[in-house]
Amino acid sequence: MSFFSFREETDKSTPHVVLHRRLVIIMETQAKADAEEETNMAAWLLGIKNLKIQPYHLPPLGPHHVKVQVKALGICGSDVHHFKTMRCANFIVKKPMVIGHECAGIIEEVGTEVKSLVVGDRVALEPGISCGRCRHCKDGRYNLCPEMKFFGSPPTNGSLANKVVHPAHLCYKLPENVSLEEGAMCEPLSVGVHACRRANINPETNILIIGSGPIGLVTLLAARAFGAPRIVITDVDEHRLSIAKMLGASEVVQVSTDVQLVDEEVARIQNAMGCDIDVSFDCVGYDKTMTTALNATRAGGKVCLIGLALSKMTVPLTPAAARETDVIGIFRYRNTYPLCLDFLQTGKIDVKPLITHRFGFSQEEIEQAFETSAGGGNAIKVMFNL
Repeated sequence: MSFFSFREETDKSTPHVVLHRRLVIIMETQAKADAEEETNMAAWLLGIKNLKIQPYHLPPLGPHHVKVQVKALGICGSDVHHFKTMRCANFIVKKPMVIGHECAGIIEEVGTEVKSLVVGDRVALEPGISCGRCRHCKDGRYNLCPEMKFFGSPPTNGSLANKVVHPAHLCYKLPENVSLEEGAMCEPLSVGVHACRRANINPETNILIIGSGPIGLVTLLAARAFGAPRIVITDVDEHRLSIAKMLGASEVVQVSTDVQLVDEEVARIQNAMGCDIDVSFDCVGYDKTMTTALNATRAGGKVCLIGLALSKMTVPLTPAAARETDVIGIFRYRNTYPLCLDFLQTGKIDVKPLITHRFGFSQEEIEQAFETSAGGGNAIKVMFNL
């Protein structure tokens, strides 16, 4: 029996009084919903280096969705590209967009068909929603779905907000000993895990990582967890190399941006490795970095391009092909969150040292956070605590 039919059967008031009460209840319910929506604020990217905290109205909660209070969110390199240029590779911001996608939070509400999660669960959110119907999705390579809706990737709004609505199957419950910040770090860590899977990293694979920014460092952590015996990492920045060494790199090599020095630097890299380089990960994506990777990797080895700084590159592909060097690419990740959470839970990977700066969720702080992340320097992972 519904609330209204119960009231009608037990209330002896006249019909117009009962109707009035029903209308009042409906209006109060709608007012409460409107008030809740108004309290949901998000960081909107309105133009180049123009972020504003403004109201964000969420869609209705579907039967298979959950509403999540976002508690931790990290700034990604793609977020910085959007912030600085309103684009990242071929993804162009053409209208105001909520930014952000590396996030974790607490379940506030669940849809009627959700059985795997309950209110109060702490979860990491996988930010990409694929169509589930195309060939890539059916083959299990859903990260390649042409209809992917990915938090903070135009035109899809992101998750730097008080609350978001998301499919329940893309929300992964955090183990008790994994913090919300670590849960948010599952997103960048997934890139490193996916790259290691694609390149078949194992205890017999010696690895070169070019670039010790956030993605280079999570690739280092993932490669160690996959058992790689020796890992050499390069960068132009001495401070980031010191962090890589602290995180377990076998050797570090400081390089330059001068393409004329590739041969000399390849020799130094190979000397630092002390044996053949089986797999190279280019976590930058420039002509020089890819040329270095191709020249440094042994015949029959693999080069995995992770960084996508340029849409076009000029590289010595013919000599690499003559040595049967495989070139593979990755785009985001797929089916990685359970393994990431296992690595974090068991202590095989510790992402906490990567979080160098923390900010709250205010207009002043979001501006400071993005300027800090865009400025580089000592910043590795900039994290919001909401």
